[in-house]
Amino acid sequence: MHKKLLIVEDEFIIANDLQLILEKAGYSVMGIAVSAEEAAEYINKKPDIVLLDIRLKGKLSGIDIAKKLRADNIAFIYLSANSSQKILEEAKATDPDGFLVKPFREKDLLVALDVAWYRHQHSLESKLRQDEQLRKKLDDIRDETLNAEQKLLKLAGILQSFIPFDFIASGVRPLSAEQFTDIGYLRTGFNEYQFIGEKELRNISGLQQSAFTQIINSTPANNKAHIQNNEVNGRRKDESLQNIIMNCLRMESCLVFPVALGYGLALHYFFYSRKADVYNNEHITLLHRLKISLQELADSTNHLTKPTTTDHHQPIAANKRDAPANTIFDGIIGNHHLLLSALDLAAQAAPYNTSILILGESGTGKEKVAHCIHELSPRKHKPFIKINCAAIPPTLIESELFGHEKGAFTGAFEKRKGKFEQADGGTIFLDEIGELPLSMQGKLLRVLQEKEIEHVGGNVTIKIDVRIIAATNRNLEKEVADGNFRLDLYYRLSVFPLTLPPLRERKSDIELLALYFAEKFCKETNKPFHGIGISMADAMLAYDWPGNIRELENVLEQSVVLNNGTSPLELKRKLTTSPTVEKQRIQTLEDVKHIQRETERDYIISVLKQTKGRIRGANGAAELLNINPTTLESKMAKLGIKKQEDKF
Repeated sequence: MHKKLLIVEDEFIIANDLQLILEKAGYSVMGIAVSAEEAAEYINKKPDIVLLDIRLKGKLSGIDIAKKLRADNIAFIYLSANSSQKILEEAKATDPDGFLVKPFREKDLLVALDVAWYRHQHSLESKLRQDEQLRKKLDDIRDETLNAEQKLLKLAGILQSFIPFDFIASGVRPLSAEQFTDIGYLRTGFNEYQFIGEKELRNISGLQQSAFTQIINSTPANNKAHIQNNEVNGRRKDESLQNIIMNCLRMESCLVFPVALGYGLALHYFFYSRKADVYNNEHITLLHRLKISLQELADSTNHLTKPTTTDHHQPIAANKRDAPANTIFDGIIGNHHLLLSALDLAAQAAPYNTSILILGESGTGKEKVAHCIHELSPRKHKPFIKINCAAIPPTLIESELFGHEKGAFTGAFEKRKGKFEQADGGTIFLDEIGELPLSMQGKLLRVLQEKEIEHVGGNVTIKIDVRIIAATNRNLEKEVADGNFRLDLYYRLSVFPLTLPPLRERKSDIELLALYFAEKFCKETNKPFHGIGISMADAMLAYDWPGNIRELENVLEQSVVLNNGTSPLELKRKLTTSPTVEKQRIQTLEDVKHIQRETERDYIISVLKQTKGRIRGANGAAELLNINPTTLESKMAKLGIKKQEDKF
């Protein structure tokens, strides 16, 4: 069956050439649209793939059309006259299946279409499998003889990889102060939670019973799924129960999803996150797809009884019998919400064969996460082969990856298998993929596309079954814009991207990491561990760790080796951050999120002045403040910050 394709392009010559190429290649072209209005008529007929120009006639652009295509699960590829980083950022926000820069070769177009279809099908297949598995797990909870607290805990463990949260809660609405039975779990680790009931909530908020009752009675009812974001960093004036929770637990966004219980009652599920603007319509859509199972789960549970007297003071592991928290991501230490969000994505992607691109600075643990993904996948009993693309000379990398025949080049004294062949059936980890030469990028793309390789000096095609996990500390979008990395390869590798936070953004994990490494090296050197000195602990917390976890590990190893074995560990070298690391001199908005509105406004203006008004891109204000450019622009609008007013 021929795939139906729509061309949205306002330049007649380009559109006509595209149609000729596509029909020759076996595609069925539905038509050519020159504006968003014309495109809408064709989109209603459900094309398989859309080639979408970003700049179109009329008020609406290709970006506007893309939102409709994504909502309708239709694959699309952007067409653009340039590949600047700004254009790539705008395109990336709509999650396209590909990107072509004009002018392009016929071969590039056909490869991009193949890649787009691959990405779309894998995404759709993964979504369908995900929904099926989630429904089954929810039905299993429904059928278990558990109370409301136990079922919510199980639900938390199931949904944490798909709907990010730092606090999950449920409660019957409308609220009743006489019969308040809301319960929740605060996330304290990858699969660990701390129970929060009425007593715990009143202790955290410092509210007396009378004040708490007044808040319950004044909290409005809203039986529609909705998202709430913290409008301005600081305490809210509206003291509804939801806002009290967001304030005292320092949450920045909330997703509410109700299911009917009958008799005019509803059970509301609440998902809270410490990250701003984390929830979107896709999360609500997922919950709607699971609504029947969530409804049946709610119906099977008595939500109108007070919580049990079980001791909830210690963190509880969800699904303890099946997957203890400390073994899911073995060797990854920390419970900061940025790290947990990355691990959630890793756990979500692990069961599938889709490519994964791990982004993050050097020393953040990319290889460790890649190995954990392999261990969580059906390929765990097959090889995990790793290769550092930056450590191999360009003249040898093809042989290293794909193998060679005897006599293929000087020094090839025998036939040798490459890394891809060694990884057959398993996973290959391509570290520092951004260092791969352009000549090899095209060959790697062909391997990804055809699932076959040829030895250097050989002419026999070898079929392979390998999952690729790539990693880089580079900004690949900038590398694409600079012509150093292929767009088609970038889109093929980044089917499922995840970013690991640098250590300076998760400083609350430094103590856990330091203790882990200290105990490890003391054991290796047969020295007793007497703790870490106060001055060393203070210095580690004040330091920005440009070398991340790897640097911290080296510092602890040195301290243990030079320790006399009778006293706490102390630093053996001064920790001094390089002044060349510009972004380390600037606090992120996460660091200063509790400042007052006017102070926040002044702070954002000061950063904009440093970047000369530049919001997006490398060393732009958004990057330095560690928030999305669109979020920063929204904050600027709410705070009344205008470029002409502030003379950037």
